[in-house]
Amino acid sequence: MNENLINSLAEQKIFPIIRSNDPDVVVNTVEAILKGGLEIMEVNVESPLIYDAINSVSKHAKICAGGIITSMQAHAAIMAGAKCISSPIFHMNLVKLSKDKKIPYIAGTSTANEAYEAWKARIPLVKIYPITALGGPLYIEDLRRPMPFLNVMPQGNVKLSEVKSYINAGATAVGVGRDLYEGFSYSEITERVKEAIAML
Repeated sequence: MNENLINSLAEQKIFPIIRSNDPDVVVNTVEAILKGGLEIMEVNVESPLIYDAINSVSKHAKICAGGIITSMQAHAAIMAGAKCISSPIFHMNLVKLSKDKKIPYIAGTSTANEAYEAWKARIPLVKIYPITALGGPLYIEDLRRPMPFLNVMPQGNVKLSEVKSYINAGATAVGVGRDLYEGFSYSEITERVKEAIAML
């Protein structure tokens, strides 16, 4: 699953990140993104209600539970049907849990040292967060120059229009949140996804 998920994400390139504490909004946003043509996405666990939303959409989409910091949250997400866990931090408890459950863990890192440590812990895809504050595509280029073996996914206030420059800088995939869906109707979200895929 680890390799498959990473390969699928590398093909998909855009990794949608949905944040809402309203389960209905989460479900409808997932459906709109699926219609647009992306099947792997992150649903941030903003509240315990979101586990139900993950459960209801995980039959159609490959859901990565985001914002996971504790093993308890990770267990709940996996039980709800999440195929992957994603965290803003890099924590060995989550590495262990991911190995035990055979579920990929996308760890959040900021520095070259953290990214390397995550790679050494056999994390298949390392999140670089918050990328906009760290310096954007140039930071990805600088990070990968001495470590071209890193599979990195920049995340944090990335615009859809910037995805291509991150891919060109060496990112495996790019996490896009609010810019994908905030302020748009569900049919507009579907169109935005289609346009973004066409652009890549």
